[in-house]
Amino acid sequence: MSRWGIAAGLAAAAIWGGMYVVSRVVLQIVPPFTLLSLRLVLGIACLGVILGVTGGRRLERRQIRSILWVGLLGFGISIGLQFVGTRLTGAANASLVTSASPVFIMLFGVLILGERASRQRGLALLLAFLGVLAVIDPRTASLQGGSLAGNLALLGAAITWGLYSVLVRKVSQTAGTMEVSLFAFLGGLPLALGMSVVERTRLPVGEVTPLIVAGIVYLGVISTALAMYLWNKSLQLLEAGVVSLLFFAQPVVGVGLGAVLLGEALSGAFWLGAALITAGVLLAARPVPGANAADLQGEAGRSMSEHEG
Repeated sequence: MSRWGIAAGLAAAAIWGGMYVVSRVVLQIVPPFTLLSLRLVLGIACLGVILGVTGGRRLERRQIRSILWVGLLGFGISIGLQFVGTRLTGAANASLVTSASPVFIMLFGVLILGERASRQRGLALLLAFLGVLAVIDPRTASLQGGSLAGNLALLGAAITWGLYSVLVRKVSQTAGTMEVSLFAFLGGLPLALGMSVVERTRLPVGEVTPLIVAGIVYLGVISTALAMYLWNKSLQLLEAGVVSLLFFAQPVVGVGLGAVLLGEALSGAFWLGAALITAGVLLAARPVPGANAADLQGEAGRSMSEHEG
């Protein structure tokens, strides 16, 4: 099991958890798809400069096309559906429904990558999911009435993010994480730009202050360029089923930072949920019973070579 992969995935989820505190302020001024477009442009610029300095790997056209399609799925369709669903139903529903993403990550990992579906991983997923329910309090969500369209959009976001995460692991086997992240951003940008043009007719940009600019830069550089690089690196080094559990750190960090920065109270359910999620991640990180020594040695060797690359 790669400790680098676990650390990268947890760091990405933690950054995304903190992102909601910043987004809550910025989205009051900048419409969702306009903000997404700005995030992607900043992420592309940041990774482009790094690759321009370091040189990076040369990719074949076939590889680039594959990554662009994966990026369209993740950053165009999935995040777009998440924005639509959140706008229609609210943050509580978004947190509840999109927390199903790890289930689809693990499912697609089995169906597409042929990963082992063990009882241990299933129990770990159940523990972490129960922890998320304790943290986000599903009693605040509404799954009936006019929110049906929004909840369907959020479910679509969870499914497509699970598929994106597995496909990123697949394309990352033949390309560097930096290059994969850059071209994935480029793949999602056209749809984000198109939707931003549509939404501007109904949602104009408000007054942009230095604080808002700082928030946009943070979201583009830290929450997009850095966090997505870390998430893609984690998927390169670990099985998708393990990475799916790391996603559950996101709501814990989000609620925790909300308490620290916004003065929101932390209940006993939060600490119970955090403990369950931690137990699930630790259980998933243990070697799966029945895996022979050759399999484990091969996985460790592949992870080390990919990390060095």
